[in-house]
Amino acid sequence: MSDEDYVYDEASGEWRPASELAAANRRIVRDASGNELVDGDSVVLVKDLKVKGTSTTLKQGTFIRSIRLTDSDEEIDCRHDTIKGLVLRTEFVRKR
Repeated sequence: MSDEDYVYDEASGEWRPASELAAANRRIVRDASGNELVDGDSVVLVKDLKVKGTSTTLKQGTFIRSIRLTDSDEEIDCRHDTIKGLVLRTEFVRKR
């Protein structure tokens, strides 16, 4: 084993395997139903949403493909056919 396989954990004061520490720091993003979301998932809207800056309303049941997670656990970045650069709150989507 090399020195790069272990990382010093300041909270516990111990040297721990890097893979173990990375798993402990992993963020979990959940949809409205409590399902875990990851990059590339497809989601469905659970209610009608007015899109700020446009006159468009996304209807309940609208299918959105290839989401990307953001720095916030409560928001996802996605694209729709009519709207590019759309950011949705996770409380309004359900994993498909």
